Amino acid sequence: MLLTIDVGNTQTVLGLFDGEEIVEHWRISTDPRRTADELAVLMQGLMGTHPLLGDELGDGIEGIAICSTVPSVLHELREVTRRYYGDVPAVLVEPGIKTGVPILMDNPKEVGADRIINAVAAVELYGGPAIVVDFGTATTYDAVSARGEYAGGVIAPGIEISVEALGVRGAQLRKIELARPRSVIGKNTVEAMQAGIVYGFAGQVDGVVQRMKRELVGPSGDPGEVTVIATGGLAPMVLGEAKAIDEHEPWLTLIGLRLVYERNVSRM
Repeated sequence: MLLTIDVGNTQTVLGLFDGEEIVEHWRISTDPRRTADELAVLMQGLMGTHPLLGDELGDGIEGIAICSTVPSVLHELREVTRRYYGDVPAVLVEPGIKTGVPILMDNPKEVGADRIINAVAAVELYGGPAIVVDFGTATTYDAVSARGEYAGGVIAPGIEISVEALGVRGAQLRKIELARPRSVIGKNTVEAMQAGIVYGFAGQVDGVVQRMKRELVGPSGDPGEVTVIATGGLAPMVLGEAKAIDEHEPWLTLIGLRLVYERNVSRM
């Protein structure tokens, strides 16, 4: 069994693979204050009762793949793998790790590991050219060329950040539930804010993706050849409203981690 861990700024997603199939997943809050021992206890609590794993921490885990956008959490997870999974091959996505995706950026090291991992999975599952829209703490748009290269991307404020900002800066506004409203024209303040979030972000996706497609394929290319993949915990909020989205793959990052693990474990 392969354990994959995707550490985001707000949430951490753990996935358990049996071969190419994801058989279990868990989602927890990302807390940079947690120590390696606390993380180990939490992981044991999540995995300890799974029928495919043993009673002790590490039983049944044959490999681990980790990517993190939070350096302090990555440091503690590195300690977890050393102390509690010492005999298990572990791949931590950082500079020097083989991904198979060339990075066409001014400074490749500044690109978030999760964004490169998403590109790896997009190329494997759909080929290029492609655009990955990841709805997380930030909404990121990542472009993959026809040759499978990471061509660059866009970073915009995420859905939850926008909701919180409205509640903080609006004197008569408050934090609301992230839900689809009855209609675009809200009949009360909550519905009006929900409409602004859902349809505003759907419009943003369609507008940004349209421009990225044209730039990605060039003046003589066909924008219709670009596959647009949505992922991230908040993607369901705009699915069905953003016309530009072709595919929804909620476990895109975990699949990318599995692929990167397979490409590196033989070199360890």
